Amino acid sequence: MDSHNPSQEEIALDEWQLKLEAKLRELHACQAQQQLESCMLCPQLFNCELRESYVHAVYASMNKGAGGGFEF
Repeated sequence: MDSHNPSQEEIALDEWQLKLEAKLRELHACQAQQQLESCMLCPQLFNCELRESYVHAVYASMNKGAGGGFEF
């Protein structure tokens, strides 16, 4: 039986992935509530804190919280 203990890197990966998945669930719930299939159809697209927090969660999951900025 494999008694694999996750490394710190694997634990961190899970932490960032879990945060991202939680934000994605929030985003999907909002879309369902608004009866939209995409944020792109929402009139609040450019002023939405939830969408902005999701974008930041995506970036954080990509760099595993190492920081740094990003510009669009």
